[in-house]
Amino acid sequence: MSSKEKKSVTILTESQLSSRAFKDEAYEFYKELRKSQPLYPLSLGALGKGWLISRYDDAIHLLKNEKLKKNYENVFTTKEKRPALLKNEESLTKHMLNSDPPDHNRLRTLVQKAFTHRMILQLEDKIQHIADSLLDKVQPNKLMNLVDDYAFPLPIIVISEMLGIPLEDRQKFRVWSQAIIDFSDVPERLQENDHLLGEFVEYLESLVRKKRREPAGDLISALIQAESEGTQLSTEELYSMIMLLIVAGHETTVNLITNMTYALMCHGDQFEKLRQQPDLMNSAIEEALRFHSPVELTTIRWTAEPFMLHGQEIKRKDVIIISLASANRDEKIFPNADIFDIERKNNRHIAFGHGNHFCLGAQLARLEAKIAISTLLRRCPNIQLKGEKEQIKWKGNFLMRALEELPLSF
Repeated sequence: MSSKEKKSVTILTESQLSSRAFKDEAYEFYKELRKSQPLYPLSLGALGKGWLISRYDDAIHLLKNEKLKKNYENVFTTKEKRPALLKNEESLTKHMLNSDPPDHNRLRTLVQKAFTHRMILQLEDKIQHIADSLLDKVQPNKLMNLVDDYAFPLPIIVISEMLGIPLEDRQKFRVWSQAIIDFSDVPERLQENDHLLGEFVEYLESLVRKKRREPAGDLISALIQAESEGTQLSTEELYSMIMLLIVAGHETTVNLITNMTYALMCHGDQFEKLRQQPDLMNSAIEEALRFHSPVELTTIRWTAEPFMLHGQEIKRKDVIIISLASANRDEKIFPNADIFDIERKNNRHIAFGHGNHFCLGAQLARLEAKIAISTLLRRCPNIQLKGEKEQIKWKGNFLMRALEELPLSF
C-alpha cells in the first residue's frame, strides 16, 4: 500500500486490515491517521459500518464508554436483523469478552481467582521448567524457529495444565485458535473456519463429558461445577469460557515473546543493554508490549447510543474498532514513539486493554515472557537472526500482530 494509495482510500475493509501488506506498513499508516483522520471509516461486510480509532486519548475514552457494548444483543432489538454469524459460532461467543455488565462481572468473577497475583507466582517454577525443557530440545542443533519451538508451546502447556486438558491436543488448539481470531469475509475461508469451529465445539463437548465423569482440581472442573449449580453459568457460557481461556491463554503470550525477541534482534544496542543489565527485564517487557503490541486491533464494540467524535456522528449500530498498536505509538503520549527504548519511563501503554475488559491474564503473560526471554538470553547468549531481516514476515491477521516464524541461530 503506497502513500498515494493510502491517500486515495476512503474506506478500509476487513480484508485490507487483515492483509500482510497492511501489517508491513501499518505503523506509517497509523501515524498519518493520528495526524489527520483519527476516526477512519471501515466497511465490515455483514457487520456493517465501522470506525477505526487511532489516538491514545480516544482509545482510553472509548474503552470505558458505556455507550459502546460488546454484546450485540444489548444494541439490536429482536425485530432488527442481527449480524450474520457462522453456523458454529454461537456456541463459542457467550464469554466475558463479548459481554457487558452485569453479565461480564459474573463471568469474570468465576475465573479471576485463578489469575490472582498469588496464584500466578505459584506457577513460576513450572514455567521455568517448561522453558528449560523446550530449550533442551533445540540447543544441540544451535537453531530454532522461536514461534514453533518455544513461544507457542510454552504458554499453551501452561494454560493446558491450568485448565486440565491434554497436552497432546495443543496443535489442534493452534489451528482452532486461528479460525476464531480470523475475521475473514472471504467465502471459502468462512466455510473452512466454520468447519474448524464445529470441530472445536465437538472437542469441547467431549472434554466436558469426560470432566463431568472425572472431575479434578483444575479450572474446567471448577467451571463445570458452577454450571451444574444452574445459576452462575449456562452450558453455552461454559463452552465459550473454556474456548476463551484456551485461545486468550496463549495467543497474546506467543506474540509477546516472539515480538519482543524480534525487537531485540533488530535493535542491537537495546539487546546488549538488556544482556548487561538483566534487571531491566520488566521495563523491557513493557516496552515490547508498547512497541509491537501483541493485540493490534480490539474486538468489535457496538454503538448503543449515538454520540459525536471529532465532528462526526457515531450512529447506533456502528462498529468501533480501536487500534491498540496505534494508540501505543501516539507521539503525544510517548516521546520518540517509534524508538524501541527498554528504559522508557512512564510507559502507559494499553497493550492489555483498559477498563472493564482489561486482560485477565496480563500478569501471567508478563511472567511467562519474563521467564522465557531471561532463560533464552542466559542459555543462548550469542543468539541472532538466521537469515536476512527482510525475510521475516508479519502474519496476515485482523486482531493480532504476529510473526509467521522467527528463525534464530546461537
